[in-house]
Amino acid sequence: MLNAFTHVKQMDTKMLNDNLEICDQSLLITGGTGTFGKAFVRTVLENCPKIKRLVVYSRDELKQYEMAQEFPADKYPALRFFIGDVRDKDRLTRAFEGIDTVVHAAALKQVPAAEYNPFEFIKTNVLGAQNIIDACMDNQVRRVVALSTDKAAAPINLYGATKLCSDKLFIAANNFRGSRDLRFSVVRYGNVMGSRGSVIPFFLNKAPSGILPITDPNMTRFNITLEEGVEMVVWALEKGLGGEIFVPKIPSYRIGDVAKAIGPNCRHEIVGVRPGEKIHEAMITSSDSPNTLDLGDYYAILGSMHSSVRDTYIKHFNAKPVSYDFEYDSGTNAIFLTSDEIQNLIKQHINPNFCPV
Repeated sequence: MLNAFTHVKQMDTKMLNDNLEICDQSLLITGGTGTFGKAFVRTVLENCPKIKRLVVYSRDELKQYEMAQEFPADKYPALRFFIGDVRDKDRLTRAFEGIDTVVHAAALKQVPAAEYNPFEFIKTNVLGAQNIIDACMDNQVRRVVALSTDKAAAPINLYGATKLCSDKLFIAANNFRGSRDLRFSVVRYGNVMGSRGSVIPFFLNKAPSGILPITDPNMTRFNITLEEGVEMVVWALEKGLGGEIFVPKIPSYRIGDVAKAIGPNCRHEIVGVRPGEKIHEAMITSSDSPNTLDLGDYYAILGSMHSSVRDTYIKHFNAKPVSYDFEYDSGTNAIFLTSDEIQNLIKQHINPNFCPV
């Protein structure tokens, strides 16, 4: 079996020291005060000290205030904070004035909350996505990357359905951009290690109680580090041709192995699968396979079946078509993290003083 921890380490150390095109631009990120947003802002500021403007667009004034303390204006004069909601098209249109590049990370994400409040998720994740598209069309934005989720592939819950709809909107936007120098791309990946609401921080908080509630020990999920997620979005901004969903090659883990890694001496209490959850997640279904290409570190699901688009991708990326029965599923993934590797990743990316309970 491939060594998953080595795979992750290699990807994490391949940081962004090239002469990035975005460093000469004005960039805006929606949801910029979230876990991903803060990491993305930090990476851009470290790699692009002379960036023209970096705008954090979000609706939480407290989080913006706290983030401004972490990134003070005297040290980061290009950083701006813009209060607004993606539901507000007029506010987006104003915020996008003079912006070259948009990263769309704002979303409502909690699966149980989506089942209980479905239209609130639709207003943010679907109508908000269309507002982003319209605001880009109405300004001079040139590059857009929207963040997706593995739950958008063959969704069974409302959250996944809204993100699938969002993905379709962004991909389809390339069809009516006209003569604009504007490209819309999507990045789809699995659970971000350590993100708010995910299983690893949940287990870390529960472990001192001596009991870890487990949905199903055989449940699997994809795992990506925050650094890998940021790197992939920057790569998509630099390399994307528009009209594709990029999917990374990343390892999976079993929930039971996560529990063993964090609380080997805890009692593991089986509580059952929550409404809207899958035992395994997919990022590419067999139905996507005819439009999917292998780019090396990533896959690309093309939004069009036109042979010219496919041929352009194969030539540009030296890409290879996947087989017609190809699926990329967390349960059948070729790379699985062991409990020891999960412990090492927790120490490396979440808590360097972590000790199993």
